[in-house]
Amino acid sequence: MTNPVTLDTAPSRQEVTEVLPPRQGRVWGKLKRNPAALLGGGIVAFFCIMAILAPVLPIPGPAVTDFAAVRKPPNAAHWFGTDEIGRDVLSRMIWGGQASLMAGVVSVTIALVIGVPLGVAAGYMRGWTDAAISRVTEALLAAPFLILAIAMAAFLGPSLTNAMIAIGISAVPIFIRLARAQTMQVLTEDYVEGALAIGLTHRDIIARYILPNIVPPLLVQATLTIATAIIAEASLSFLGLGQQPPAPSWGSMLNTAKQFLEQAPWLALYPGLGIFLVVLGFNLLGDGLRDALDPRDN
Repeated sequence: MTNPVTLDTAPSRQEVTEVLPPRQGRVWGKLKRNPAALLGGGIVAFFCIMAILAPVLPIPGPAVTDFAAVRKPPNAAHWFGTDEIGRDVLSRMIWGGQASLMAGVVSVTIALVIGVPLGVAAGYMRGWTDAAISRVTEALLAAPFLILAIAMAAFLGPSLTNAMIAIGISAVPIFIRLARAQTMQVLTEDYVEGALAIGLTHRDIIARYILPNIVPPLLVQATLTIATAIIAEASLSFLGLGQQPPAPSWGSMLNTAKQFLEQAPWLALYPGLGIFLVVLGFNLLGDGLRDALDPRDN
């Protein structure tokens, strides 16, 4: 006679937790196994730390001039050399990085704050709301991102604040389209239909089910868009529509350096290298986050 089957065969909650690590642990584990993502994160972290510590670093002020050291090549006193009026290039690089990183983060924050609610509203409510938001989004997407940013910055006036607003508004359609598509995808899930069946309010469904599930793709897109925003800010500053002198910006430093490419090539080398490295870091980090947050790859 066989032994009766006991009902207490299901694993406990603690056992399930031990077998299946938390989502955060899986994401971090995949990031640690991605050398490119770690390299990108390290580059971004380095520039962020330099920008934050700029006021306390033992370097001259970005506007301090030394007319006895005009356009001097890199040396022991000035590691990155000096510019056309004797200002320390390393100091201006660090303070310019602060402006570029702030422009990237603030611009993307503006785009998220405006674009995500509109995208969720379009994807959730559908009907005329979706039609109106989609038509405006398509109209904005008809203009190239950088051209639209330049036009808005020229309209608002030259300043770093106006440049960040222009870049942020220009990036809004990207997040509207992404948030709309992700919302429509989440609405097809059974748990959302169940929530509607038991009478949860639209606000509760959006807060509990929609937003948490669209955050990962939005985070990846935000990381990649920061890189695009940094390039846009450098372009606007190069054209005189961003950070205004004497405040440093990598774009304005490149604008000045174009006059001295033969006499002082280091004036263009370091700002160009800074833009390249920061954009590379954010792109590598964004690609790594996309792989780590992909639910199909467990």
